[in-house]
Amino acid sequence: MSDDYDLESGPDPAALAAAAPESDLGSSTNEPTTDEPTPDDREPVHAVGIGPGNPEYLTPRARRAVREADVVVGFETVVAFLEEAMAVDAEVLTCGYRDEAETLDAFANRVADGAVGTALLMGDPNHSGYQFVGKVQAAVDRPVRVIPGISSLQVAASRARTPMEETTFVTLHKSGDLEADLARIRRDVGDRHLLVLPRPYDLMPEDVAADLLDAGASANLDALVLERLTHDDEAITHTTLGQLAERARTDASADPSPDESRFSDLSVLAVRADR
Repeated sequence: MSDDYDLESGPDPAALAAAAPESDLGSSTNEPTTDEPTPDDREPVHAVGIGPGNPEYLTPRARRAVREADVVVGFETVVAFLEEAMAVDAEVLTCGYRDEAETLDAFANRVADGAVGTALLMGDPNHSGYQFVGKVQAAVDRPVRVIPGISSLQVAASRARTPMEETTFVTLHKSGDLEADLARIRRDVGDRHLLVLPRPYDLMPEDVAADLLDAGASANLDALVLERLTHDDEAITHTTLGQLAERARTDASADPSPDESRFSDLSVLAVRADR
């Protein structure tokens, strides 16, 4: 069953998801050594990345994990994208943030009764998905196997021509303390490319730009805001860090509103290094 947690004080479910490598599911032909995990022959729950929402970016492996499932669980918006891409014959459990724990408990009960379970995440679970992966892992008494997907981050890197090995990436699209993530991009801005997933709606691209300027970044650095990547209404705004920061929220203590940013909540901020 899922545990209670407070993302401001911990434990963070992402820490559980990242605490150890995936368990050996018995697929290897080699005998395990004392340093290797014991093979687990229980049917795993799959945590599947469904891509950025364009059906053409749903991988064949992800489709198979959904087809073979008896029950799938995911946020309402994620499930809606999936159902546009393919027919889903499994029982579908959808949730929002308020009923997330209750829904995951229902999912865990179905899995405990012998159902094959698949959890759905937007994009690639390895990019902003570890909190949900950790919640699934805490709820089910089974191994959890991640099936990576295509992420808007990968598409953004292609559009902005920011090679991953020369780029610092952070996701702010999560709950909890973000100070360590912000510190990384403050440290690297100008020296390395940045790819940032903003947090709706208090840390949108304009707000991140203002924070970087306050940390000493050059206002002349090239910045791109890439919205709704791979969708028909994809948009890319080419600007500078200084111009972007001009439209930052003026009162950080006030409750954020979607109307305060010109950009979609489905955005990636790219800041190119000073070459």
